[in-house]
Amino acid sequence: MINVALVNEYPVFGDALKALIGDAEEINIIGIFYSIEDLMRLHNNEPVHIVLVTIYSPTENHIDALRNFTQHKPKPKLLVLSMFNDENFILKTIKAGAKGHLANDTNKSEILEAIYSLRNGHEFFAKSISDILLHSYLTDQKVTTSEKENKMKRLSPREKEVLTLFAEGFSNRHIAEKLFISVRTVETHKNNIMKKIELKTTVDLVKFAIKNNIIGID
Repeated sequence: MINVALVNEYPVFGDALKALIGDAEEINIIGIFYSIEDLMRLHNNEPVHIVLVTIYSPTENHIDALRNFTQHKPKPKLLVLSMFNDENFILKTIKAGAKGHLANDTNKSEILEAIYSLRNGHEFFAKSISDILLHSYLTDQKVTTSEKENKMKRLSPREKEVLTLFAEGFSNRHIAEKLFISVRTVETHKNNIMKKIELKTTVDLVKFAIKNNIIGID
């Protein structure tokens, strides 16, 4: 079972979220907490695997709480559901240790996919969140044409296909279906891609695709 703690400052919405995903396969909601501080103070029984934090009006206090929480051992995976999709705030949550970020237009299916992805050791970012990050990357430092070409030459045709689909917002499952391969094979391709082009996170992977004109943006 995946033990999930819900952090939501509004009890009625916390209850609604629990009702939405609480009966899903392998999901065990261990409790609803008013804040991360409450979770740290009140919960000391069964282990927590994933913490789903809903943030309505982001402040620096939220970032500090996320950062402090990720210093604890054992370290649950942090999944942020943000009602305020601000580029700067999203980047700060990632730097603070969040492994996944959902937008305010999320649904049950996407929440569950995010939880399962984090459980399997992967990151998860909703497509609208990825779009925000991609636009921000256009102002980042540019690499030379030769550097781009050298890194792209390291990838096989199949790896380029996987990179393109992932950067366009397709989940591992959808990529597997499109390419007629297993989800595990998709994950292997992604890991190999990141090693070959020397990236550390899946956000970097998507940014690389934009920077190298593998995909475009609106």
